[in-house]
Amino acid sequence: MKKDLYDYELIPDVDMPAEFVQRIKDYDDLEDTTLDTNMARRQFLKLSGIAGGGLVLAFAMGGAPRAEAAHHGNKKGAAALNAYVQIKPDGKVVIAAKNPEVGQGVKTFLPMIIAEELEVPWESVSVIQSDIDEKRYGRQSAGGSQSTPRNWTPMREAGATARTMLVNAAAEKWGVSASKCKAEQGQVINTSNGKKLSYAELADAAAEQAIPDAKILSFKDRKDFKLLGKFIGGVDNHALVTGQPLFGIDTQLPGMLHAVYVKCPAFYGKVKRANLDEVKNLPGVIDAFIIEGNSVDGELSPGVAIVAKTTYQAFLAEKALQVSWDKSDASNESWGDFKEMAKDLTSKSAPATEESGDMAKAISQADKVVDSFYTYPFLSHSNLEPQNCAAWFRNGKMEIYAPTQTPQGIAGPVSKILGLKQEDVVITQVRGGGGFGRRLINDWVTEAAAIAHKVDAPVKLTWNREADMAHDFYRVGGFHNLKGTLDKKGKLTGLQDRTLVFTNKSNGRPVRGGGIRGGNIQAPEIPNVRIEAHEIPLTIPCGWWRAPTSCSVAWVFQSFIHEMAEAAGRDHLEFLIEQFGEPRHLGKQTARDFNTERAINVTKDVAEKANWGRKMKKGQGQGLSFYNSHLGYFAEVAEVTVDSSNRVKVDHVVASCDVGMLLNKSGGENQVEGSIIDAISTVAGQEITFEEGAVRESNFDEYPLLRMPSQPKIDIHWLTTDYAPTGLGEPAFPPAVAAVTNAIYNATGKRIHTMPISKEGFEIV
Repeated sequence: MKKDLYDYELIPDVDMPAEFVQRIKDYDDLEDTTLDTNMARRQFLKLSGIAGGGLVLAFAMGGAPRAEAAHHGNKKGAAALNAYVQIKPDGKVVIAAKNPEVGQGVKTFLPMIIAEELEVPWESVSVIQSDIDEKRYGRQSAGGSQSTPRNWTPMREAGATARTMLVNAAAEKWGVSASKCKAEQGQVINTSNGKKLSYAELADAAAEQAIPDAKILSFKDRKDFKLLGKFIGGVDNHALVTGQPLFGIDTQLPGMLHAVYVKCPAFYGKVKRANLDEVKNLPGVIDAFIIEGNSVDGELSPGVAIVAKTTYQAFLAEKALQVSWDKSDASNESWGDFKEMAKDLTSKSAPATEESGDMAKAISQADKVVDSFYTYPFLSHSNLEPQNCAAWFRNGKMEIYAPTQTPQGIAGPVSKILGLKQEDVVITQVRGGGGFGRRLINDWVTEAAAIAHKVDAPVKLTWNREADMAHDFYRVGGFHNLKGTLDKKGKLTGLQDRTLVFTNKSNGRPVRGGGIRGGNIQAPEIPNVRIEAHEIPLTIPCGWWRAPTSCSVAWVFQSFIHEMAEAAGRDHLEFLIEQFGEPRHLGKQTARDFNTERAINVTKDVAEKANWGRKMKKGQGQGLSFYNSHLGYFAEVAEVTVDSSNRVKVDHVVASCDVGMLLNKSGGENQVEGSIIDAISTVAGQEITFEEGAVRESNFDEYPLLRMPSQPKIDIHWLTTDYAPTGLGEPAFPPAVAAVTNAIYNATGKRIHTMPISKEGFEIV
């Protein structure tokens, strides 16, 4: 296959999408996940004035102006700060977690990186959630599993810089060379005589030290890590299990009112009129009014706001609301129409968007040709905490308390909508009860701000589950008409994908998560590949869903490779590894470029750990799948039992994972297990359908989540490699779906071509 098909810098949505970055800062493309290790671009600063005194260290990023290092009592330069660490006189270490926490564990593992390099015991660390401030903290976001790769080096530098300053302070006190001193678990030891000084004793003296040049910093060897890679519980765990108010939906402000916001069932419909006077007279209702909106995708849609004394009263008033909608510009699309269109269009040739080799020749010379048609539906994010936001307009400033994944993307749209200066929009980040990509888009935040701007009190907007499901930014559905060719030796010689690509009506680009590239196949040894795309404009809003693009196409291509292995009469494991070829690093050999050695290693490892190929009982089967997404390499084997009524029990899933280095075993296992369970949930019965532009499903009775008795046993195996660590919120999801459906085929001989499997008569139990 051509090298450029495996240049991941060209593949949409492999990591982070470009559009939402424009809401944070005018970056060219957030898909560029090159790890920034240019330490010369970071300037470490000292500052004082923070309660508690001691050594307070910060570092400025990128284009931030060089600030002079300040001695104790001098705040000069403190305005251009990023994440900081404070060593207090009592020996406690305060570390700021800068990125949003939505269940991925970032509030714990980013401070862990600093603590490791700082050589401080974790029990001495206190973690705080940072403010939202781009000048001080740089990029603050949670998405694309990028918190780890983007912050690995900066967090290590922060810890190593503080450690170096403490060592230098001790050396100065003892009158010895710094080389005679070493930091160890919150103290500095004089290696010549064994004397010790605690960080608390050194904090003030360290604050007087010069900032060390980044070029002389030394990082700990991985073999010497005491904290990273261990099982460390989340810093919020106790508060979570004891029901403490951590989430956006828990926010309480003095005199706070509660709101709902009602929008047209058909996307982009507008309000003609509503029975506002009747609603205003209902118990507890303070006000009801129409908001025109700005009709910008992902911002403020037209609707009716109801403000009441309690959430319950607002929900009751919503039931009494009667709205006449103007649907002249609204979506009128139907999922059924798209399915019929797909069958027709994908049976016809289209211009190739990518091509390597000669697919027509491969077909004409093939010993065997296999045709298959795969379909997967639109999906809802359905994070357990529905969208909510508290806002308070006072003293000319809009204060916003939001469980968002992109806090720095809020001020721009809100200031534009309300006619405020961006600096007058103040964001406080609150823990989110799940994100999965939904909270990358801040439409619900603009709604809360627009309502609060009209009310002389703080207001908390809360969506109910029906609103959350009806007004999501969905995982896009898809259709793939595949053709594969085999030679007489059973080798895969060609793969053609005629697919339907939904495009954004405003710009003609594929909708979020909807782009298909040859590199998505992840089988670089196939000599002939052709991707044909029939483009269809789409009004239904789509968003980035856990492991964008990969979450759907991994099932298609990993299922089809298994289908081709069966057609060739070959073992799936052998056939899959053959598609990787020799161990090598493709493309530009960056972290984003496909590495066949890592792919081979995790695939062989999972086969060994799962005892691949062993004889199964009647009605049981094993299924294998691999995928590389968000810089992580994952192979998984699922074992299922299927009874005569096509009731499927997923018994066991084994996962082998290469994310460079696992930073926190607790958080890592949580993310992998959660991804696999989430994947099985989508396999079982989840789909979003729409008719005349309105979503049919309204709650979990029609969009079922996997129940606890259906959870399989999950075994996770970590391959530690020398590559930089990456995030774990997404890469375990893509291979899980095909592992399950391939196992069902192995157990029954029935190939599943449609998601969810309930469409083909199977039921997860």
